[in-house]
Amino acid sequence: MNRFKRLRKIARTGLFIVAAIAVPAAPLFAEAAAPAGEVSVGVLSQYIWRGYESSRHSVVIQPSATVGYGGLSANLWGNLDTDPYAQPGEDAHAARWNETDLTLSYSRTLGRFTLGGGYVYCNLEAVNEDAADRKDSQELFATVSLDVPLTPTLTVYREFAHYRNWYFLLGVSHVFELGKAVSLKLAASAGYLLSTDADTYPKYDGDAAATDDKFRNFHDGTVSVSLPVKVTDRITLTPALSYIFPLTRDAKDEMKGLGLKGGPPADRDGDFWVGGITASFSF
Repeated sequence: MNRFKRLRKIARTGLFIVAAIAVPAAPLFAEAAAPAGEVSVGVLSQYIWRGYESSRHSVVIQPSATVGYGGLSANLWGNLDTDPYAQPGEDAHAARWNETDLTLSYSRTLGRFTLGGGYVYCNLEAVNEDAADRKDSQELFATVSLDVPLTPTLTVYREFAHYRNWYFLLGVSHVFELGKAVSLKLAASAGYLLSTDADTYPKYDGDAAATDDKFRNFHDGTVSVSLPVKVTDRITLTPALSYIFPLTRDAKDEMKGLGLKGGPPADRDGDFWVGGITASFSF
C-alpha cells in the first residue's frame, strides 16, 4: 500500500510540474517537430551515484524511457539490484527494485548556448522490508552548455525535500566519429557538494564518522569512455567504462561514511571502475 501511495504522489507531482512548464511554453510548440522518444536498458557491474557506493558485488539493471516534444521532455528511470548487498550481520537479500526516478525538463538553444532546467523526483526503497523506509528525494536543477570544443556543461541541483544540499556538476565531452555506425565518446566531470543540513550531509572525519559540520568541498570525479554502435537507424548498443573517484580527502571520508557499510577495504581509496552495456531504441 505504501508503494502505491508513493507512486500516486509521483504522478500528481509530475502532472503539476508538466502543467506548470507546458502552459507558458505552449506557444513555442506550435512549430515544433513531432514528439520523439527513446527506451533503453543498461546492464552495469555496479551502481555508483555521485560517488556513493549504492551496490556491491552484483549486476544492476537500469531501464529508462524518455519522451520529448518542443524542448519539453519526461524521463522515467529505474534500478534493479540483482543481489543487494547484505550489511554485516544481515541475511542475504533477493533481487530488488530499489529506485524509481521521474525527471521533467525543458531546454532551449540560444545561439551557442543551450539553457535548461527541470525537476527530479527520486522514489527510494529500503533494501529489505524490515528496514526503515528511506525518504524520497526531490531536486530542482538548471543547466547551461556552450557549443564550443568539449561542450562544457554546468548543472546546478538543489535538493529541497529531505537531503538538503546544493550540487554543482561541471562536465566536458567529445565524440570521435570512427565510421558511419561507430563513434568513440570521451567524457569527464567534477562535482562540488555544498550541504545545508549537517544531519543528512555532514562532514566526516578520517574514521568515516560523522561530525557536526556540513560537507562543503569538491566531491566526486568521473572519467568515462563509451563506444556507441548503431545496429540500425533506431537501435544502438553502447558499451562503456567509467572510473569514479573522490576529488578530496574530505570527499573520500564522506563517501565512505555514507556508502555501504562493511568496507571498502582499508587499502582502497574510494575509487570505482564501472563497466556495462546499454541497448537503446529511438522513435
